[in-house]
Amino acid sequence: MKSLTHLIAVTAWVALLSLTGLSSAQAQGPANQPVRIVVPYTAGGPADVLARALGQQLSSKWGQPVIVDNRPGANEMIAAQEVARAPADGTTFLIASDAVFSLNRHLYSKLPYEPTDFVPVSRLVTANLMLVARFDLPVNSVRELVAYSKRNPQMTYYSVGTGGVNHLAMAWFNSINGLEMVHVPYKGLAQALQDIAGGRVDTGFAVIGGAVPLLQTGKLKALAVAGTRRSVLAPDVPTFAEAGYGQFDASFYFAAAAPKGTSAAAVNRFAQDASAILNSEEFKSKQVTPLGFEPVGDSPDQFSAFLVNDRQLAEKKVKVSGAKLD
Repeated sequence: MKSLTHLIAVTAWVALLSLTGLSSAQAQGPANQPVRIVVPYTAGGPADVLARALGQQLSSKWGQPVIVDNRPGANEMIAAQEVARAPADGTTFLIASDAVFSLNRHLYSKLPYEPTDFVPVSRLVTANLMLVARFDLPVNSVRELVAYSKRNPQMTYYSVGTGGVNHLAMAWFNSINGLEMVHVPYKGLAQALQDIAGGRVDTGFAVIGGAVPLLQTGKLKALAVAGTRRSVLAPDVPTFAEAGYGQFDASFYFAAAAPKGTSAAAVNRFAQDASAILNSEEFKSKQVTPLGFEPVGDSPDQFSAFLVNDRQLAEKKVKVSGAKLD
């Protein structure tokens, strides 16, 4: 009888250990799996470069692989759909622009995802645009550009595609200043900048990093930059606030999100660690500033609050631009 009792006790103890071990393994499973960061861009672009640099730092901090998965196309919707359908187990995150979070719902009549399919994680960086003009346009400030455009309503501005960030920025600029510039869409920034440098288009908004080489050679002029401070890449160019247009903003952002249902622990870990990395002096100087970005690194709650106003503004910008992509 004593032997039987002992056997039952041992069996129960082994079973308990097995169950405990199984629960522990299940709980730690995601921590032992690679974390995937899905980006809606081709490899080598600014956002991809940032995501890879951030992923390397997160991998070192977490002691687990962090993989960047490029899913370009359809105005970032392919990547967004991929993440929206992913398991909410803390191993999949999206890094995308305001196209996914705020703009696409107004640019398209139907989306393959909903903004509510995601848990906001963090607004990582802002990307400030620069207002540029062909080198021989007879203006040297934003005020002079506005006055010149009112006298010459057929002056042209480029974009890298209808509904893109620089199209919406200029359409918004025209709207609040009562201008009627003619939109000339291009398929890419390189061709657009080549044509403005060649005098075939008058003005437009450029990503700062892309415009600086042409500024340095005198092939175009810069009138103002968005953001709260001057860009270290173009320190002589005033901000819109300094130029007398403090109510205007021409910036966009890259932010992280996770599939709906992802745990608060996983979301907060990503947000807190990404913020610490982005705002560290070494990472900022080597990986953020050279791309023309400013670090943000806000909390999930801060990003959620930001999105409320951002989505209202996005609706207004798309409406005045007249852009529809379907």
